[in-house]
Amino acid sequence: MSTLAWIITAGFLMSAIALVGSVTLLLKDETLQRILLPLVALAAGSLIGGAFFHMIPAGIEQFGNRTSFYVLILAGFSAFFALEQLFHWHHCHRATANCKRPLTYLILIGDGLHNFIGGLAIAGTFIVDIRLGIMAWLAAAAHEIPQELGDFGVLIHGGWAKGKALLFNVLSALTFLLGGLFAYGMSFNADVSFLIPFAAGNFLYIGASDLVPEVKAHGDIRVNSVNFFAFILGLALMLVIKVTLEP
Repeated sequence: MSTLAWIITAGFLMSAIALVGSVTLLLKDETLQRILLPLVALAAGSLIGGAFFHMIPAGIEQFGNRTSFYVLILAGFSAFFALEQLFHWHHCHRATANCKRPLTYLILIGDGLHNFIGGLAIAGTFIVDIRLGIMAWLAAAAHEIPQELGDFGVLIHGGWAKGKALLFNVLSALTFLLGGLFAYGMSFNADVSFLIPFAAGNFLYIGASDLVPEVKAHGDIRVNSVNFFAFILGLALMLVIKVTLEP
């Protein structure tokens, strides 16, 4: 296959990973409700772990340990803070609004940006070497599975119907393909490396400001313990992927 064909195939396969949430369609509503908070906690750990173990180190490689790099992280954090305030105001000033939903939009935007960046990076490796591209894709796929499952849980917890949550999760994943096509078409003349620390800030905001408060300090110590374990599991998965697959 040509390099472009590899990039397109990799993009569609990565987008298909978002369908991992479809396994929950087979569950009874009572069972789904029991696992929602652990999935939210898993998403929090995956997002924060992804920022610290993957995106920030990758950003430092691009920028160096400079003040501007950390400014971009805080810009991403602050941008999502502002977006959430806007979404919250918009929805909560409508009588039929569900005020939990702003978080779900942030999840989709953050995941879409993250996938776009991933598409840029993976396309770059395919252009350099097909075998390297395949290995990079496998590493990215291993990282995406727990995150996509957690994101799906967050959308359901935020009030989305299961079918709609699955559809929009897949649509946000398609930005991986867009990133790959953009990288191939521009031949890397366009510098979008600033998106790496910016997206890391997005992930830190969603994980720490929105998701962790959703799952902490419940009255039942057993529930708290399960949620904390799911959070640590999300962090651990990102760390294991980092240690196992880094060159």
